[in-house]
Amino acid sequence: MTKNEMRIAILGAKQKLGLSWDALAGVTGLSAEFTCSVCLGMNSMQEAPANALCSALDLPSQVATALQACPMKEWDKTVPTDPLIYRFYEITGVYGETIKEIIHEKFGDGIMSAIDFTLKIDKEENPKGDRVVVTLNGKFLPYKSW
Repeated sequence: MTKNEMRIAILGAKQKLGLSWDALAGVTGLSAEFTCSVCLGMNSMQEAPANALCSALDLPSQVATALQACPMKEWDKTVPTDPLIYRFYEITGVYGETIKEIIHEKFGDGIMSAIDFTLKIDKEENPKGDRVVVTLNGKFLPYKSW
């Protein structure tokens, strides 16, 4: 089973059963954000959470095997047209250099890891309109001189 076939099976079962990512995270013991990323094919999970997820979604063992497979992290390099995803490109375009400058000022020359990394998405209620709070938390990896 390919990662795309796995994704389609999971999303179909999730919709049919009316389950949230938070509910599925409770089954896997992982965060909702990471569980979602695995189910969309961009990460992998260990055998126990993969089996638990498939049990909750009533999916076959082939899906659990695909969940455990190392992904090929490919995506179209063009700017997406989905408005929500596009806004993250816009944010990076407008604030990317600012983020880079401040990280370098505070940490030195290096990058933020996307491997030793967590993502958290929260909702902050606000009388002027609810707020989306996105926290990217990555280990700083300094560049090395040799």
